[in-house]
Amino acid sequence: MTFDEEWATARAGASKTVAMRLNHSDGSGGGSSGGPVDLSVSQDDLGAVGHDAFNLHSRLSREGDHASASTFDAATTLTNNNFVSGPELLKVHDRWNKQLRTLLDACAQISNHLDCTKAAHADNDADIAGKLLAVSKLNEYFQ
Repeated sequence: MTFDEEWATARAGASKTVAMRLNHSDGSGGGSSGGPVDLSVSQDDLGAVGHDAFNLHSRLSREGDHASASTFDAATTLTNNNFVSGPELLKVHDRWNKQLRTLLDACAQISNHLDCTKAAHADNDADIAGKLLAVSKLNEYFQ
């Protein structure tokens, strides 16, 4: 048996045993929920989430650190007067500032990422539309 004959036999046998194809959806849904396939998101949805993240970032920037100065002053005063709670209050102050910065960074990343996602998808849509237009113009010459 030649290689070509063996290869043709192997291909024919493999095509009969394939149980799943990944190049289409059979419409029966997917995932554990068994619901219909829905992988779309609208620009309005992305914009709303990004806007909320931006608003949270703005509000946290203004209001998230309003007690920092008084907490630091209290920690310093307690420490200078030999209270054990002074250094512990300073740890609370430092931890709060660290967590606040982390949350502000996360909000900024969400907002910026969604803005970039919206722009990238708009660019992809324009690119695809341009390619389809070019193909349709090319098809006119073949008719």
